[in-house]
Amino acid sequence: MTIHTANLLVELLVEELPPKALPQLGAAFGRVLADSLREQGLAGPGAALTTYATPRRLAAHLTEVAARAQDRAVQLKLMPVSVGLDAHGQPTPALLKKLASLGVDTGDTAQLAARLRRQHDGKAELLYWDSVVPGATLAEGLQKALDEALRRLPIPKVMTYQLADGWRNVHFVRPAHGLVALHGDQVVPVQALGLSAGRTTRGHRFEAARDPIELPHADAYAETLAREGAVLASFEQRRAEIQRQLAAAAARVGGGCRPIDDDALLDEVTALVERPNVLVCQFDPAFLDVPQECLILTMKANQKYFPLLDAQGRLTHRFLVVSNITPADPSAVIGGNERVVRPRLADAKFFFDQDRKRPLESRVLGLAKVVYHNQLGTQGERVERVGAIARAIAARLGGEELVRLADRAALLAKADLLTDMVGEFPELQGTMGRYYALHDGEDPRVAEAIEDHYKPRFAGDALPRGDVGVVLALADKLETLTGLFGIGQLPSGDKDPYALRRHALGVVRMLIERALPLPLPELLDIAVAAFGERIRDPRAALRDFIDDRLAVSLREQGYRPQEVDAVLALRPALLHEVPRRLAAVRAFAALPEADALAAANKRVTNILRKADAAAVAAQVDVALLREPAEQALHQALQSVQPLAEAAYARGDYTDSLRQLAALKAPVDAFFDSVMVNADDAALRANRLALLAALQRAMNRVADLARLAV
Repeated sequence: MTIHTANLLVELLVEELPPKALPQLGAAFGRVLADSLREQGLAGPGAALTTYATPRRLAAHLTEVAARAQDRAVQLKLMPVSVGLDAHGQPTPALLKKLASLGVDTGDTAQLAARLRRQHDGKAELLYWDSVVPGATLAEGLQKALDEALRRLPIPKVMTYQLADGWRNVHFVRPAHGLVALHGDQVVPVQALGLSAGRTTRGHRFEAARDPIELPHADAYAETLAREGAVLASFEQRRAEIQRQLAAAAARVGGGCRPIDDDALLDEVTALVERPNVLVCQFDPAFLDVPQECLILTMKANQKYFPLLDAQGRLTHRFLVVSNITPADPSAVIGGNERVVRPRLADAKFFFDQDRKRPLESRVLGLAKVVYHNQLGTQGERVERVGAIARAIAARLGGEELVRLADRAALLAKADLLTDMVGEFPELQGTMGRYYALHDGEDPRVAEAIEDHYKPRFAGDALPRGDVGVVLALADKLETLTGLFGIGQLPSGDKDPYALRRHALGVVRMLIERALPLPLPELLDIAVAAFGERIRDPRAALRDFIDDRLAVSLREQGYRPQEVDAVLALRPALLHEVPRRLAAVRAFAALPEADALAAANKRVTNILRKADAAAVAAQVDVALLREPAEQALHQALQSVQPLAEAAYARGDYTDSLRQLAALKAPVDAFFDSVMVNADDAALRANRLALLAALQRAMNRVADLARLAV
């Protein structure tokens, strides 16, 4: 049977959708729709999906969709022959009831018996019923797919509205006003949200050349909307057009200007317009006396503008607006946006001027009235703990000067939380602290640390710039991790409300990338001591958590899981050694002897694990080495171990592991000809001691047994 295929278009016309959710809504709508049609046999695996999303519509275009799915042969297993047929071979009541439940006409039992198929499954002879299930029509299948797509939309918040009949209510993200379903040039009769599908849609609210717009064919959707509706339906195309216009507008301004680079802002603005038109606006240059971070944030967060930076990255007094209309004379639009932004910038200037009337230090006492956590006390208590941790870390990294600066930075680090600017824009905490500290005449290193102690704020973010910032950032993150782990507030699944995973990774990055000679267990001891009796001891769980974040990070960097497991199994105290250990393990794994030695190490580990610790001699007694193979292994170990230890001591982990290659032959010979678990207890204990010495020599850099396949 030949099945007619054509391309399919489905569009849902709605009121303005939430902009931050629009990309996900558009992608989910098309994906679920296509997956459902494929599952029903109405679209093949090669059918190409194109999704569209604008503030007022979600749409999907799918190629080669069948008008009707192919019929399917179905084999239904019924029951054992002994249950389904009586002694005369006629259907039993149990079988007739089963067939009736499947929709089979059971009136003619003779015909039923003829259509039953017997097959042995290896245990018993069973009865089967073979039938053909008609393929779903597109109308049936699309209705099912559309219902599923709407049900599974990742809607951030559902609203309820009433249909035109005044009786029925609909629950959806926004009120829906139109539904299009075209299979080629034919309307597919489906319904959704109280709407019946047709072929008409609507374009831009103000600039459409025609309203409503009739779509002649599924393949004409994007082109017709652009030509007659003044709408760029594709989210990606609209985003690219905005980027192009932003770059062109910045070039017209000249002076090497460029719009601020912000993907999240670009996505949000793309979700706010259907026909983008970028315009250049400006504000009073006097506002540039306010820190540019404040001005940039208020323009981006409140107005969705793109500030313009000069060639040196400094904010200019010009900004770009992405308008949804394209008037012949844009002066009114430009003037309106310039009037709107002025009070926003004036507020920022007012906050900045008011905040500078009080020294940052004068706000520290107020932190004692700000609750940090009901089990961990106030921000003031937290400042004291961070200070204690910072002083201890600074004492280990530097002299009195570093301790003094770290203590001062810790005292002032959270004071800007009580400023008007940070109260209005929490994203500026730390940043404003630096500005106010500099205004108060604080040491620039202290001011820099106040800003940097939140770093790294996100994956790939820069680390603190100076030693004071590193000390304070470590102290702050360790205090957060220790306190919350100490009261049982651990991350669970994908829930991490206190960003503890990010804090742990920040600690890891600073210890490794700055090559800090700070043992992790010692840092945890310092942090726990700062809390006194306020928390339960979280060191074991916290060490596991930090090691887990380190392992995830290393695997993301391209290290094999076996390499990571081999190194981290030894729980190295100094995390900055981990990259060199990993490099050594990778070099060792490339040696011809590596596989055999790793396997031998795993065998040694298993033998020692099963042995009673008391049965292992404290050291090897040379007089009890009876077999030539165990004597040769002991001699080889005596020769190799000093070389490996010397390389390890000077930090050359690659050479330390390379020395172990000489042990392959004697280790192989030992296991080929020596019985470790000898009947003689003294011999057995001595051979176990030899294996323990071998294990210690091989596992200084990493647990090589983890490399065994």
